[in-house]
Amino acid sequence: MNSRLRVLRYASGTYDVARLVRLSNLTASRRLLSTSSTSSEPTLRRSYLYVPASSDRMLEKSLNLGAPPDVVIYDLEDSVTPTPHEKKVARQRLSQFLHRTPKEDLPASERVAVRLNDTSTPFFQDDIAEILRYPCVGTLVLPKIHSVRDLHYVSRTIRNLNWPSTALRIVASIESARSVMGLGDIASWRSEFGADKGGELTALLFAAEDYCADTSVVRTTSKQELLYVRSQIVITAKAFGLEAIDMVCVNYKDPDYLREECQDGRRLGFTGKQVIHPNQVATVNASFVPTFHEILRAAKILHRMNIAHSNQKGACGLEMESGSKEMIDAPMLKQAENIIRLARAAGCDVPHVGEGD
Repeated sequence: MNSRLRVLRYASGTYDVARLVRLSNLTASRRLLSTSSTSSEPTLRRSYLYVPASSDRMLEKSLNLGAPPDVVIYDLEDSVTPTPHEKKVARQRLSQFLHRTPKEDLPASERVAVRLNDTSTPFFQDDIAEILRYPCVGTLVLPKIHSVRDLHYVSRTIRNLNWPSTALRIVASIESARSVMGLGDIASWRSEFGADKGGELTALLFAAEDYCADTSVVRTTSKQELLYVRSQIVITAKAFGLEAIDMVCVNYKDPDYLREECQDGRRLGFTGKQVIHPNQVATVNASFVPTFHEILRAAKILHRMNIAHSNQKGACGLEMESGSKEMIDAPMLKQAENIIRLARAAGCDVPHVGEGD
């Protein structure tokens, strides 16, 4: 879709969608639907692809993927053999890759992340000191964040290393029972040095396999055993204006299962999903945007509510496919506004709605 705004045509004239799609003045909405200085559209972060730093081939391949992920996570943690030698080699390999790759060949910094080894390991300090040499890295994914003390520790390290760039995005990985019990404290964390000097928490990420290992939860394909914790992560993230990143789909060769798991995550309110294979990216990207029917319904709601407001009414009826009507009021209008914003950001067509629709 080109940069021109789609319009909705009404019987009384032509109205710009942007006039109808008001940006929420809530802090949470402002942060979740992050914007650039020149656009009111949200920045999509649907797919987070892990790329092992232990492989030169995979590092190079990350620059030329058929379906580019919204965020590339260069991984120094689980995809690297946990020995001092292998960790050092992977760190050096990633450093050399970032150093030799021309800036214009790398994704924009907001799309480049690195997952460090956790703060309890002997590898963390070397990891963060090396990675903070590169302003092209805009996000740190922090594993095993059990409490705000872990975030404070990382923030003080960032401050001591004199990070020279803009605010680092921090993604906290929720991996344990302790993490879940302290979700509110973790999500409400702010650096004592301010975002520019100590980093800014922008997302909660669910590491399902680590969580199951910690809690003895038995994984099944139904995912019912994870419904509570996944819901808690989404609710807490939304309460504090953070993104919520869903678990990895380990069945990476089953596209139907991946699609169902994506749809399940989106229904719960997750804004994106972790990806372990490039072949998963397209499905994840397509799943975490509104469907055509959702966009059409949202456009109809905007149209009908615009007419209702012009007639000094706060609600209206919307025809359903069954032939009956459903009541539309302010909460549904807000949902419709969100859907149209996301649709536009994803380049989806917003259909024209007229008086007869």
